[in-house]
Formats: sequence, structure tokens, C-alpha cells
Amino acid sequence: MTPLFSRSGTGRKGLVSLICGALAAGGLAAAGVATLEPGAASASSHREAPLISGTPQYDNTDLYAFVSPDKPDTTTIVADWIPFEEPAGGPNFYTFADDAQYDLHIDNNGDAQGDTVFRYTFRTHTKNGDTFLYNTGPVTNLADPDLNITQTYDLDLIRLKNGHEASRTKLADDVPVAPSDVGKASMPDYGKLRSQAVYRTAGGATTFAGQADDPFFADLRVFDLLYGGNLSEVGRDTLKGYNVNTIALQVPNELIRESAHQPVVGIWSTTQRRNAQGYYSQVSRLGNPLVNEVVNPQKDKDKFNASQPAYDGQFLKNVTNPELPKLIESIYKIKAPAEPRNDLVDVFLKGVKGLNQPPNVRASEELRLNTSVRPSMHPKRLGVLDGDNAGFPNGRRLGDDVIDAALQVVEGELVGSKNDLGDAVDMNDKKFEKYFPYVAEPTAGSRGRLAKGTTAGTDVRSQLGDALQPAGSSAGGSGDTMLIAASAASGAAGILLLGTAFAWWRRRMQRAY
Repeated sequence: MTPLFSRSGTGRKGLVSLICGALAAGGLAAAGVATLEPGAASASSHREAPLISGTPQYDNTDLYAFVSPDKPDTTTIVADWIPFEEPAGGPNFYTFADDAQYDLHIDNNGDAQGDTVFRYTFRTHTKNGDTFLYNTGPVTNLADPDLNITQTYDLDLIRLKNGHEASRTKLADDVPVAPSDVGKASMPDYGKLRSQAVYRTAGGATTFAGQADDPFFADLRVFDLLYGGNLSEVGRDTLKGYNVNTIALQVPNELIRESAHQPVVGIWSTTQRRNAQGYYSQVSRLGNPLVNEVVNPQKDKDKFNASQPAYDGQFLKNVTNPELPKLIESIYKIKAPAEPRNDLVDVFLKGVKGLNQPPNVRASEELRLNTSVRPSMHPKRLGVLDGDNAGFPNGRRLGDDVIDAALQVVEGELVGSKNDLGDAVDMNDKKFEKYFPYVAEPTAGSRGRLAKGTTAGTDVRSQLGDALQPAGSSAGGSGDTMLIAASAASGAAGILLLGTAFAWWRRRMQRAY
């Protein structure tokens, strides 16, 4: 089946779109390290480099930046970490690292140097070290004693001058993190927990940290030799059902841009990890999505994650002479656009002229956003390619279909090779929210069918017998008593089972053969 046919028709164009979609989905890391090839910008960086793939707590998977649709005088930045979080992945659920600095960088004049950094640092707290449980009962609020493993964070605003810290302001201190969504029994009202994790700072910013549905949508099964060369498996959102750890920050536009006359900012995120000597080193970096996943070759991936935009010139060839179009031509016989690909450099390393390209810009891998462009009343998923200047590559909204947009550009949309490519995944499986932090709630750990004989809303403990009382019942004593009873019942059942097995074994041993 080949659902990735082009929107306009059939045949060769549809095939191309499917292939490209597959590639892009897999990580069309367009902009090679320093330059975001359309394909690269189109996907997210899930497990994109050898070193970071082994340390998911530090792996920055996606970055979004957009003028807030309900507060156009502010900009919202959303950054995600920890790819492919299995919702039921307990008992050790998903936390930010305590030995890391999670940074959001702002370049407000286009010189490829950071001017402002918003730094998040986390601390993990354990109430009871004598249990394996993440929570010891239903959690009704973030201060609930039944939430055994919690996290808090500090948020610092760091101003830089010539690459060095000039000032530091504490914006938030000991703010609670929204936990992993263990399931309905453990967290009956997860929306309430999320709302309690939204914090407004004294400086007019709003911040959130916690688990969320992975907002990136794409068919990532491209790494099987570009869908095996026959496009038989496309059009499925491979990230459906997986969660990520999200940091969201909404700030007044005046706080991050140079001036109302120069409203374009460049944004990227990094993770620094503390080593045994106590020093921090950068291990992950992300601006445009998928740059380091498909555009950069193996030899450059770890280097890119440790680099800064000011040194992106070393990766320029990955963008001007991208590998992806050649692969598509080799496998599917679709001619690659002529090189060098200066069109990719202009759009993804500098910004679109007249839209989000700052004056005297220095080419570098940053997600560029014009904060003066008002949000669209009716957003179009292809953004600028479809006449919606509030969308990608002018920043990146949660609903922007960066895979399709990047694919079309990487295959020559801007140099006369008009196409209608895509990966047949046009939207996220969950709807995004209308208000901060905008991302969808995470998929819960318990989401399967109800056990036989149970009904929705029935307390699981009520199925264990008369000795145990449903949660909230006045009979049967405290929750601790109920938990002990449950343990005792389980223990008794185990002893009975062992006794029966032992008796059976003795009879066999005494039997004459």
C-alpha cells in the first residue's frame, strides 16, 4: 500500500513524496549539522547520535518556538527530552537528570552568539526509600504524600556579553514538576496535576516542566533502506502513544528580542552534563529538528552535539552537498537537485529574507522566529510554503508538518522543482491544547482493556474479596490497613500455592515406578 501519494495526484510524484517522507520521517536531518536541510528541519532528533542515544535523560528530541496564539505579546518555547517514553515504563518512571543543565538559548541579533540563556536545573526527592513504588496511593495533588518520587527545579535568566555571563536572575525556585502519568488508579485527575505545575514568575514569564505526549508526528520507519524501496509501510505515526519530558516557557517578546525594530530571534536548546570533576560539558544540541539525525554523517554527529552555532561553518558541506537527495536518486531514480544547495543555506541557516532573516546575519543552525508576526487565525500545516507566515520555518508551531515542508524544499521546491511530497502523517494523534503549555497530556501507563468482570470506575481492590474495601470507603480502616491486607492476601495465596506444589511433589517421589 502506498498512501504517501502526492496530494495532487499520482505516480512518480506520489512515490517521491513517499520516499522522501520516509527519509525525512526517519530523520531527514536537513541542515546538516550546521545547516538545516529542509528534510532535517522536518523531523525530530530521537536517538540521533551515537553517544547521546545511550543517555536519554540528556537527549533533546525537539524544539518549538512560536508567538503565543492566545497572548501575541509573548513567545512560547517548548523543548522535549527523553525519546520514546513507554507510558507503562515503571517502577522507575521518567525524570529529568539532577546532574544536568537544560538550557534555552536566544540570539537576538543574528551574530550566532547567545545573548540570553534560560537555564533549568532539577532535583529529585524520595519520600520513602523502603518501597519500590513511584506512588504509594492515589495522587490528588503535587504535594500529596502518596507521590513518593518528586522533582523540583530552579529557573535562571542569564545575560551574556561576548559569550560570557554578565548577569544572572533567579526567575523561579523549587517549582514542582508534573509527574509521569502512571495510570488512572494512581492519578485519577492528571489534568489537575498538570495545572498545578504551571508557574508564573514575577518577571511576567510562565513556566512548566513535566511529562507530555510527544508532539512530533512522522513515520519513522524510513531506516529500513528507505522503506525497503517499495513504500509498502508508510502513513503510520510511529511516535503515537509515546511520551516525552517537556519544558515549556512563555516570555514577553520584549524580554528576548533586540528591539521592536529588530524582532527576529534565533533559538536553540542544549543539555550540559556534569562530569566526575564537577565540570559541565555540552552533550546535546537542537535548533531546527532532525539536523543531526539525517543531514550529519556519523563522523560529525557527536561533534555537532558538543558545538556552538558560531562554529557551524565546519558542517556547511553537509548542507550544500546533502546525502539524502542522492540516496533518493540512487534507490528511486528521482533526480537530485543540482549542487551546491545554496537555497538550503539561505532558508535554514539564515532565515527567509523579508520574513525571519535578521540584518547582518551569520549563517548558523538556529530556529529563527520573527516575534512581530501575529499568530494565524487558521494555521496551515505547511506554514510558509502554503502562505502562512506564522508557521515553519518562521519558528515552529506544534502542529506544523515540518516533515512534508522540509521534504518539498530538500527536493527542490525553491529551485524550480515543484513537488507535493509528504509522509502521509499530517497531524498529531492527540489534539494540542489552546492554552499554555499547549502540548497534549501524556498517554497514561494503564490504558488497556478492563479486567474481566470489572467496570469503568470500579476500584481494582474491590475485586480482591470482602477482606478489602474500595478506595474511599469508610469501612475497613485506613489505606495502610488495606494495603497490608492486600499484601497478606497475596502472601497467603502464595503459601497455599507452595504447599499444594510440595504435597504433589511428595506424592510423586513416594510413587512406585
